Amino acid sequence: MDRLASFGNDPFDKPPCRGCSSYLVEPYIKCAECGPSPFLLCLQCFTRGYEYKKHQSDHKYEIMTSDFPVLEPGWTAQEEMALLEAVMDCGFGNWQDVAYQMRTKTKEECEGHYMKNFINNPLFSSTLLSLRQMEDHLSRTADTAIPFKPTDDPPRPSFDSQVSRDMAGYMPARADFMEFDNYAEWDLKDIDFVDDDSDILHVLERRYPKEVQDLYDVMRRFARVVGPIEHDKFIESHALEFELRREIRRLQEYRREGIQSFCGAKVYERVKRIREDERRKRNMLCDVLQYIHDARACQQWLHKQAAIDAGITPVVTTITTSGRRSAPPLNLTGLPGTEKLNEREKELCQVVRLVPGAYLEYKQALLNECRRQGGLRLAQARSLIKIDVNKTRKIYDFLIKEGYINKA
Repeated sequence: MDRLASFGNDPFDKPPCRGCSSYLVEPYIKCAECGPSPFLLCLQCFTRGYEYKKHQSDHKYEIMTSDFPVLEPGWTAQEEMALLEAVMDCGFGNWQDVAYQMRTKTKEECEGHYMKNFINNPLFSSTLLSLRQMEDHLSRTADTAIPFKPTDDPPRPSFDSQVSRDMAGYMPARADFMEFDNYAEWDLKDIDFVDDDSDILHVLERRYPKEVQDLYDVMRRFARVVGPIEHDKFIESHALEFELRREIRRLQEYRREGIQSFCGAKVYERVKRIREDERRKRNMLCDVLQYIHDARACQQWLHKQAAIDAGITPVVTTITTSGRRSAPPLNLTGLPGTEKLNEREKELCQVVRLVPGAYLEYKQALLNECRRQGGLRLAQARSLIKIDVNKTRKIYDFLIKEGYINKA
């Protein structure tokens, strides 16, 4: 059994397990007989004796791991790779940040190990010597170079030399070659680039749903960290996930409704659209019923309804009347405490626009105060209920009328 590590420290760099398709975590198993592509298994699939096609559970295998020392005891191969990556990310000399990224070694350990094995190591002396020789050669070459200042006339090759023939058409003052073809850009001179030039440009632009577009805008700042292909794959994968989730929700809705065929699904969608249109019309009718006495408000509502019937987005206009406009009744559907109210109390909460839970709390407070004093005045009710005085008066009058409390 060999102890090897063919991949980096990141588990996402490793291929998935051939058995359960999960990302491999060291140590994992590599079949020594299957090939040429490596047949890799996690420990769980290996212990279960997973077999697939030509792979058998009795094949010879290798244990793939980087948990072994390379340069000195106490430093595994995985920690060596993590140290090099941390120095590359944080920079040479920032040992505190390097140790923080490694998590397993201190600042002094990281600095001492790196200086001993990667800087002062005799194995690298030949490489350092070649680098010093290259630097000396460049310094000698720089001494023999032609001095040049931006204000001076740039150097030119001598006339009728090999360099001048090789650089035919080169203009030193412009640092560019002469353009002999005066019609090279002739085909581009009449092109007019506008935002809405054609529908093809709009088709080529990527159109994502709002949720994916928000993610695209947030992740745009990370596009410079990864490559363009990886970034596009990341966004496209989330767009595909969003589409799949939406399709799954739609199929789940079909199953709840008892639909078992695509033909039935088409009929269901058509009926659903008709039902939603009818519900929207009824809601608009309920909104305008309270203003039915105002001819101008009715006229505005009719124009809005005609626009919706014609498929045009209606323009929202404010209904102005000579007097103060009252708010529409509160919809109590689904609100907690509604089942504890009778019909007259529900009507009161709708008109006063008070949720049932708050009404029951105010009612109980007024009842307790009325029992304690033997009666209750409107001023006392307003001191107990810190809401709009007009709402308090309506609640007080309602409780007096229904016989819940008595006037003092």
